[in-house]
Amino acid sequence: MELQKINGHSREDGFDGLDAMEHSEFLPHKIGAKAEMNFTDFEGKTSFGMSIFNLSNAIMGSGILGLAYAMSNTGIILFIILLLFIAILSAYSIHLLLKSAGVVGIRAYEQLGNRAFGNPGKMVAGCIITVHNIGAMSSYLFIVKSELPLVIYALMGKHENTGEWFLNGNYLIMIVSALIILPLALMKQLGYLGYTSGFSLSCMVFFVISVIYKKFNIPCPLDGENHNTSSIGGQHTALNSTDHFCDAKLFTINSQTAYTVPILAFAFVCHPEVLPIYTELRDPTKKRMQKVANISILAMFVMYLLTALFGYLTFFGGVESELLHTYIRVDPLDVLILCVRLAVLVAVTLTVPVVLFPIRRALLQILFPEKPFHWARHTIIAICLIFIVNVLVIFVPSIRDIFGIIGATSAPSLIFILPGIFYIRIVPEEQEPLMSRPKIQAACFTALGFIFMVMSLSFIIIDWVTGESRSGGGH
Repeated sequence: MELQKINGHSREDGFDGLDAMEHSEFLPHKIGAKAEMNFTDFEGKTSFGMSIFNLSNAIMGSGILGLAYAMSNTGIILFIILLLFIAILSAYSIHLLLKSAGVVGIRAYEQLGNRAFGNPGKMVAGCIITVHNIGAMSSYLFIVKSELPLVIYALMGKHENTGEWFLNGNYLIMIVSALIILPLALMKQLGYLGYTSGFSLSCMVFFVISVIYKKFNIPCPLDGENHNTSSIGGQHTALNSTDHFCDAKLFTINSQTAYTVPILAFAFVCHPEVLPIYTELRDPTKKRMQKVANISILAMFVMYLLTALFGYLTFFGGVESELLHTYIRVDPLDVLILCVRLAVLVAVTLTVPVVLFPIRRALLQILFPEKPFHWARHTIIAICLIFIVNVLVIFVPSIRDIFGIIGATSAPSLIFILPGIFYIRIVPEEQEPLMSRPKIQAACFTALGFIFMVMSLSFIIIDWVTGESRSGGGH
């Protein structure tokens, strides 16, 4: 895919130090020679603000509902340190991706894999993106499946489920997929989703504001019997002392603390969407796209922190793994919380098309690398992906464990391992020797990803063996 103004961006994207061979490779000049497809063959038209909306929407995941629970298992200060640590690492990871893309003139994750390791690298990168994003899409539709029937149930004022078809979550996700997700997924360019991404983020801002407001309207301990027991990881623990129950912990360690780092890491996964958004950015430069990434990560950091902090300070030890369920336990008919649940449903529904675009791009890179855009291929892939995700959500009851394995392998790969390896392999040694500080940092970054992967898989396997329930969350 070819950038329309390559010469205009060569200096900004770091080509000054490249030798003649690298220039000739990036800017083929031999008449008749087959040029490698670089960048896109259309001019990026997405504004800076819309790009921020799209990337922020890609970062924001269903894991935001589990961050208050994560804070209850780490304490306020430790949680903030971990959240800041992961946010900085995610921004650095995007820097590595953009630097690698700038050196070789490629803005497709799979093609970076191809440049680094040939066809096997392209296949591995494409498969990891596909598996991870299918898992993310499924997690969003699981929220629709579980929450939408309850919202309709509450709006109708029903006191018991009489079995109507419109209260069946399986039917509802098929209707939502056909009427909302599919039309948005059929748009030709990701940039067009900037408006829906902005509306989705507005819904989540409303969610955060509501969490802050409820902190000052729900007393601690909770009225009635709710303060007597607290469900922690599926285990009921007696809370005889309300004084300790309503105290905020700054540092705490328990059996669920180990899940916090993987949960936070998954909450910042947006890397498959970075290069497509970069491609469609108006006046694209590495510096401009890094600003988009930094602002998006900062915005999500603030939203994550506010949600976790005020959700935790509302319920303390009584917070559940999904924050909305804790509010429902207090008052199932609360109008504000009902509106919040609707807002969250809208947000996750509008996020699904944004997550679908990188999967389709990966499949096109693997199956049809030389083919030009065609509406039939574009449409068929979208329909097939949505159908597969619907089947997973409907027919696989223990999908949580499957997603646990997917998240423990694909998220560290996309955030840490692949960007670090790509950077080491792609940036030429003439520009940065193997033992230079940037490449040593990239190597350490990759090693950290392997540690995260082994750690996450170990915790999941230990949970399976011991039979303990895992905390919710994840991107």
